[in-house]
Amino acid sequence: MPALNEFFVVASEHSRLDAERVADEVAKAFDATQYQGRRVLVIVPDNTRSGPIDRVFKALFQAIGQSISKLDVLVALGTHQPMAESAICKRLGLSADERNGMYAKVGLYNHAWDDPGALQQVGTLDQTTVETLSDGRFSMSVPVQVNRRVFDYDEIVIIGPVFPHEVVGFSGGNKYLFPGISGPELLNFFHWLGALVTNPEIIGIANTPVRRVVDAAGAMVPVPKRCLCLVVKDGDLAGLACGTPESAWRAAWPLSESLHVQRTGRQFKTIVSCVPTMYEDVWTGGKGMYKLEPVLAPGGELIIFGPHIQQVSVTHGKTLLEVGYHCRDYFLGQWEQFKHHPWGVLAHSTHVRGSGTFANGVERCRAQVTLATGISREVCERINLGYRDPFTFNPAGYAGRESEGILLVPKAGEMLFRP
Repeated sequence: MPALNEFFVVASEHSRLDAERVADEVAKAFDATQYQGRRVLVIVPDNTRSGPIDRVFKALFQAIGQSISKLDVLVALGTHQPMAESAICKRLGLSADERNGMYAKVGLYNHAWDDPGALQQVGTLDQTTVETLSDGRFSMSVPVQVNRRVFDYDEIVIIGPVFPHEVVGFSGGNKYLFPGISGPELLNFFHWLGALVTNPEIIGIANTPVRRVVDAAGAMVPVPKRCLCLVVKDGDLAGLACGTPESAWRAAWPLSESLHVQRTGRQFKTIVSCVPTMYEDVWTGGKGMYKLEPVLAPGGELIIFGPHIQQVSVTHGKTLLEVGYHCRDYFLGQWEQFKHHPWGVLAHSTHVRGSGTFANGVERCRAQVTLATGISREVCERINLGYRDPFTFNPAGYAGRESEGILLVPKAGEMLFRP
């Protein structure tokens, strides 16, 4: 195993880390002389995570590409849809000439979370461990599976950004293994664990039960691992940390907290959350609710505006049309009816619908969540969400009205808002 040379570099207030600076730092950390003949698997996120993944990937290839015997890329999809090769090339910044030239031997692969043949068990979180990690919320054992492709390599290098996250607290580090290239049992378990804690109590928090689960699972993967954690500001690189998945993440999350948390000083009765096209369905576009729930006033309304969104979920749409969107207590109060559904889907449902209560057969949600998307009124009513016509709804009419208790967020999904 090559020596682990850790670093954490931060851009100045008025500039970002350009390609030359990144290449210099990565070359120092990844000594080409120690990679002769080694096989390296690079794990990257899909397009629902922003940031200059291409800049860091190319710096890594520049550093060790001529020394290694094999360098491939696996997209950490979790349960998202596979990416076409052209989309992966775009994610990595590869032109057609580059793909057919110096990068021709780089294998490009998607994770397959629902294919048992693509997975291998690396261990089990036993009942006692789960009780400890979950602060007593669960007493069960959970198998830990990972994409079996990782065992074809001498080293894993994770490249991915760090943002406030609704399930784990802050993304990054081992989260690109779990759920990134995980089997379904573990990812369903810890997503529901996060839902039990609730989004407002976990998002933007570093030390969470789910982070402990993710790191415990990561320690079971026997292949040596390095991580390059990106901290992104306005689409560019504000910081870069290199180390183990744990140490790089620990270095990076405080910078993410300083850049990705916006204090408003108040809550709002109406929030218009405009989600960008990188979120193609409600499953991913729900981040427009997660990041804003802390500043949504009780009894208020949050409107997710995304005319490009045509589906509830490409992968999990059938289940969501059946169970709908509800608060956590709705499911807990009727657990025998819902426990057979994938827990990760139930978790997503509660995160989008927000906090609430369920008593005497009546659900009372803390606030209203409305879709102004390509999803019809009929479907919105079926899944327990409000409806606005996206073609007559005008987000611009909500701008500059904070003093009235109205907030417009032109690009929602990554910045966390707190009162």
